Amino acid sequence: MKYGLSNLSIIPMRAEATDLSEMVNQILFGEQYKIIESRKKFSKIRLSHDKYEGWICNKQLLEIEKSYYDDLLSSEKNYTTDVLDIIKSDSFQTIVIGSILPEIQDSIFRFNNTDYTFDGLTTNGKQDKGMLIENSMMYLNSPYLWGGRTPFGIDCSGFVQIVYRLQGKRLPRDTNQQVEKGKKVDIVESEIGDLAFFDNEDGVIIHVGIIIDNNKIIHASGKVRIDKLDKKGIYNSFKKIYSHNLHSIKRIF
Repeated sequence: MKYGLSNLSIIPMRAEATDLSEMVNQILFGEQYKIIESRKKFSKIRLSHDKYEGWICNKQLLEIEKSYYDDLLSSEKNYTTDVLDIIKSDSFQTIVIGSILPEIQDSIFRFNNTDYTFDGLTTNGKQDKGMLIENSMMYLNSPYLWGGRTPFGIDCSGFVQIVYRLQGKRLPRDTNQQVEKGKKVDIVESEIGDLAFFDNEDGVIIHVGIIIDNNKIIHASGKVRIDKLDKKGIYNSFKKIYSHNLHSIKRIF
């Protein structure tokens, strides 16, 4: 088994081993993975934080020793909390919110034998539940992007996963996996931070969002937006229609 680490801001993961294949996910700076298959131009990897699998270009692959992989895996995680930040080694590099940095001392961290400086804000994920709304608002109006996990393009389950990461809660990548987590509650008992799931006519889970205050939900649909939520589903006030059919509500906290 070989091991890897993302030293780039955003790496696309694809469904198949070609640049023409759809992007199904993104790897952020500092995320680790196992290399489970290697080909001439692409490698299939499995992310350590959610076990998600996909193909990345070998030009964007950074292989590391197992001992370093294990050390990072067991170390305390620090997540960046600004939409965009800069780290500096021998040059400047931008990173996005939710990126992982090793332990920082006096604004310095060491990453794969390279020293970086970072003056931004981080969290170890042990935040008050009230921060969940503030963190989710950082993505407001971000365009919808299938497989996206950043403020520059994000999908519904990626949005939920990364916002919960900033709260110290680990969720799977996809909606049909996320719905299996937590405790089911009725909408009249719902609280800020609960997850609302939505299905299609066949009962298949196709969408998820985060319940906020005043019977509203923040979710990625076209863009990250705020809409009304009731027992029927999501009501789009602009279009004056119900856009999503409510399936269930789950409490993770």
